[in-house]
Amino acid sequence: MKKIALFLFLFTTIGTIFGQEIEGQWNGILKVQGTQLRIVLYINQTDSGFVTTMDSPDQGAKGIPASQTTFEDSVLQVEVASLGAKYEGVLTGESQIVGALKQSGMTMPLTFTKAVSENETVIRPQNPVEPYPYHTEEVKFINPKDQTVLAGTLTLPKKTGKFPVVVLISGSGAQNRNEELMDHKPFLILADQLTRSGIAVLRYDDRGTAQSTGDFTKATTSILATDVEAAIRYLLTRNEIDKKKMGLIGHSEGGSIASIVAAKCKDVRYIVLMAGPGMRGEELLLLQEEKIGKVSGLTEESLTRKIALNKGAFDIIVNTTNQETLEKELRAYLIKTAAVMPVEEKPEGISDELVVQHEMDQLTTPWFQEFLKYDPSLILRKVKCPVLVLNGSKDLQVPAKENLTAIKSNLDKGGNDEVTIREYPNLNHLFQDCTTGSPAEYGEIQQTISPQVLNEISRWILRKTM
Repeated sequence: MKKIALFLFLFTTIGTIFGQEIEGQWNGILKVQGTQLRIVLYINQTDSGFVTTMDSPDQGAKGIPASQTTFEDSVLQVEVASLGAKYEGVLTGESQIVGALKQSGMTMPLTFTKAVSENETVIRPQNPVEPYPYHTEEVKFINPKDQTVLAGTLTLPKKTGKFPVVVLISGSGAQNRNEELMDHKPFLILADQLTRSGIAVLRYDDRGTAQSTGDFTKATTSILATDVEAAIRYLLTRNEIDKKKMGLIGHSEGGSIASIVAAKCKDVRYIVLMAGPGMRGEELLLLQEEKIGKVSGLTEESLTRKIALNKGAFDIIVNTTNQETLEKELRAYLIKTAAVMPVEEKPEGISDELVVQHEMDQLTTPWFQEFLKYDPSLILRKVKCPVLVLNGSKDLQVPAKENLTAIKSNLDKGGNDEVTIREYPNLNHLFQDCTTGSPAEYGEIQQTISPQVLNEISRWILRKTM
């Protein structure tokens, strides 16, 4: 499931000004849904124009390229085709660009200055502090299917010995090895807990992210599963790993990936699904929109209309196999819906044409099309190893009741009798103690992962690997 990072995720903006005035580093803070994201731009002028990359420190993303930049009459325009995002701003003086970012129908003010931007002080008390009481090693391994080089961290309880091991699989969107979001580093904390308990952990940057090579924009759930298979092959070469005690932990979409790999790889002896989907993709996204829309204060009329419009688009994608036909029918549908959308629901200052193009850019990606059609039930029935299934009662992205029921039912149908289901009261999609479960709370909560969840996972794995 796409985490809220999908909507907050990596909004590339570029300041381009005549001559050397624009070259160098620009800093801004994107504020959306109660969350702050620092955006850092690095701009260089070349003979053919400006070249810009972006860092999103709060998401652990670095070096993201802009696809197009123009600057005329003090107006800066930047497009990032892979994200369906466009920034437009006006240079005021020599040290400030004032404008807004537009993506997926949203308009968000964003100002860049030469001064270093700082978020309000964020406290993340669970982050472990070095020196760690275990061995840490930077590693790289290759996915032979396309020669993608994946970079990660392997932590071992001791430098020598043989240990059970887990591979951590992140949720949707390009994530670094710590699954970093809004200053939270859940995979760092989870790896620390497990390694201190005697379990080795491999966590890595998603392809095309941080230190890993490859193109994430072309990745699908199926392709990301091959990266996990490459991680397993790498671990089989390590003398410190007990080859009969290898497992996977997947969060959100990572749960689907863990199931895919476990269903066909005999080296996977157990899996942990943290807020993993049990519903078909299109059904899950519509349920997510309903749940989040209600806590966000949308009127029943507006929410009903949004769900109906999205369902119409999803139906076209699911029922159309020819890509050219799909894009033609989908664009016609989006143009029609944009024309009848109430004025008060339209993003201010953005034309219908731009809204339609942004939606087309998102809805026609390989990942999104595969995700809508993906049915977890077909894979879950093939998973025969022990499974720990976890979710929070206030998860609005992968709602617990519907998804836990579906996962349990399909594992049972496949004859898997080694299944443990846990639903935690008052925990959200990130397994934080929360108030409403809204994604807007994620960054405001100090806790990264509930200690009871950390303890449950480590104890369960130790029982399965004794």
